[in-house]
Amino acid sequence: MEENKVIEVLGLTKKFKRLTAVNDLDLTVYKGDVFGFLGPNGAGKSTTIRMMLSLIAPTSGTIKIFGKSLISDRKDILKKVGAIVEKPDFYKNLTAYKNLSILGRLSMGEVSRKKIMETLELVGLKERYKSKVKTFSHGMKQRLGIAQALLHDPDLIILDEPTTGLDPQGMKEIRDLLLLLSREKGKTVFLSSHILSEIEIVANRMIILDKGKKIVEGKVSELLNKNKLKVTFEVDDKNTAKTLLENTTWNDKIYSSIDNKIVFILEPEEISPLNKLFVENNIAVSAVIPTRSLEEYFLNITEKSNK
Repeated sequence: MEENKVIEVLGLTKKFKRLTAVNDLDLTVYKGDVFGFLGPNGAGKSTTIRMMLSLIAPTSGTIKIFGKSLISDRKDILKKVGAIVEKPDFYKNLTAYKNLSILGRLSMGEVSRKKIMETLELVGLKERYKSKVKTFSHGMKQRLGIAQALLHDPDLIILDEPTTGLDPQGMKEIRDLLLLLSREKGKTVFLSSHILSEIEIVANRMIILDKGKKIVEGKVSELLNKNKLKVTFEVDDKNTAKTLLENTTWNDKIYSSIDNKIVFILEPEEISPLNKLFVENNIAVSAVIPTRSLEEYFLNITEKSNK
């Protein structure tokens, strides 16, 4: 497992005078992870990323990327890293193609036309390569930013809040792209976000940061399965459904009911048996809707850490 570590952070701390932005942080990212770096605004996420990219120096602690020290092997490491920190910026009166050509030359020397077009195709912008960036939507600019980060075919992609300000369609496009990069291109993705649903959908492992400190780290599936869910059952006859559940243990799990919806607090493995009970008793279930389990988990874990 040691050779599969892409990022290893130990005891990382950053102080700005009296403010401790990052406090004794440990985290490990493995090859092939989509690693969710989750926390509210001001939690220390961007400061951590800036230290990982050597844009600012840590007060203390160590950062290893690809098994090498960021201090002694900075150039070799950064050659294999692509990143977007904050909002990507472009020459708005130039085309997407021209922007990538110029930005590529600035960072890595001459880039072939073939490579630029392949990268634009990867992020879904090949058909707009002749369009000026000023005509692009916010989501298209974000994808062009990711294209810039991918030009030199990095092994590790670090993205700081890549879906901020996007509409739902734009967010979906970025999520789909991240999954493509991970599953089909074999990239390791380090994704910073305060958007809970984003991490839940795309990440396989995550860390929750609050006030500069790590609250929890692990596999998303394992962390979420430790928690009961709020599950809404939409049924055709709520009164009959509630009568059926009287004098059963299911009745004690009802959280609320309104209109044709009954909300339960359930373990994940209890959802299917309850649905089966309704169906076998001729109660039509039109929808089974778990609430955002990561949101529940996030609120619970940060509330506990602040007590």
